[in-house]
Amino acid sequence: MSSGTEQTPGDYIAHHLTNLRYPIGEGDFWVLNLDSIIMGWLLGVIGIGLFYVVARRSTRGVPGRLQGFIELVVDFVDGTVRDIFPGERKFLAPLALTIFVWVFVMNLADLIPVDFVAKGTESVGLHNWKAVPTTDLNTTFAMSITVFLLTIFFSFKAKGVGGFVHELFTAPFGGNPLFWIPNFVLNVIEYLSKPVSLAMRLFGNMYAGELIFILLALLGTSWTWLVPSAVLSAAWAIFHILIILLQAFIFMVLTVVYIAMAHEHH
Repeated sequence: MSSGTEQTPGDYIAHHLTNLRYPIGEGDFWVLNLDSIIMGWLLGVIGIGLFYVVARRSTRGVPGRLQGFIELVVDFVDGTVRDIFPGERKFLAPLALTIFVWVFVMNLADLIPVDFVAKGTESVGLHNWKAVPTTDLNTTFAMSITVFLLTIFFSFKAKGVGGFVHELFTAPFGGNPLFWIPNFVLNVIEYLSKPVSLAMRLFGNMYAGELIFILLALLGTSWTWLVPSAVLSAAWAIFHILIILLQAFIFMVLTVVYIAMAHEHH
């Protein structure tokens, strides 16, 4: 286990799933999860910074392995955006690349051994520290709400205030006044369901994956199950790489789809 005191399995699991919280007001609502904020920014700087450094040092001709890999990722993301939204991509393509890389590196932190993180943070007096920002619902909702605000912005930009309000009350059933309220209710539900589903999908998959790692680590606290725990953890890590990559891709694609839908006129 990660602490020197005797812990029950429930204590062990709760310890690894508890954020480092910093209250900024009265009650339990106004609280900052410092570990999610710090890890999110740190991993973002590392992941996006790598692309920036490679881009600054890129050379013409035959690229090196790292530059070739970076170019492959950029071309893949740009091609995906082009297939979904054939219009102007000066903003959308860099946004999609940023989201894909950032979500991927945050998810990738899930492969760090859970007790390695716990012992490292406890050595400096931090007894609660979640290393994976995307296992925090606050992180995933912060990203999804940002995407939601972008869809509203591009809706206003593409349709104007009048066009947006008109569509809000006339789609999908038409402009008959009897359908204004049903249209409005359905559109509001559709708009609100997008950030909720976007946040919950990423959070649910990553939280479940982290919980399995914790359970396997708990199994390894017994000397009898140490080797089976290590084997199972390695097998799960190999499979989990696919989930990590897939969730980053899905978040990126849905972001592009939602913003592309904001440009459509009904």
